[in-house]
Amino acid sequence: MAYGTAQSGLGEYRKVQAGGGLSDASPHRVVQIMLQTVLDRCSEAKGQMHRGETAAKAESISKALRIVEGLQLNLDRDKGGDIAENLDALYEYSTQTLLRANSEDRPELLDEVSGLMHEIKSAWDEIAEAG
Repeated sequence: MAYGTAQSGLGEYRKVQAGGGLSDASPHRVVQIMLQTVLDRCSEAKGQMHRGETAAKAESISKALRIVEGLQLNLDRDKGGDIAENLDALYEYSTQTLLRANSEDRPELLDEVSGLMHEIKSAWDEIAEAG
């Protein structure tokens, strides 16, 4: 598995959004929720960009960045091997792309990050269904 206990990521998620019942959630479920929350924050930021809500956009992107960082920091590089390395690179790329989207007001960059996160989440969801 590419992720550790998800406790670090869980702490990041709790800072970003109050979630009821997360303390009882499995590490796998926490990662699913975190990925969905990144998608939600990117969508919010895109709408805020279109409406010219600069401060709100920056806050939404900041929340997405903290969650991506939590996911990245929590990768289990020992057990995850190539998968963990690839996820690390994707998360690093996503971080840089989110920063550019914020500074350059480019909604297409948010779409790019959303596409990556959706692919990761889809794979993660399939693991849950198979498990």
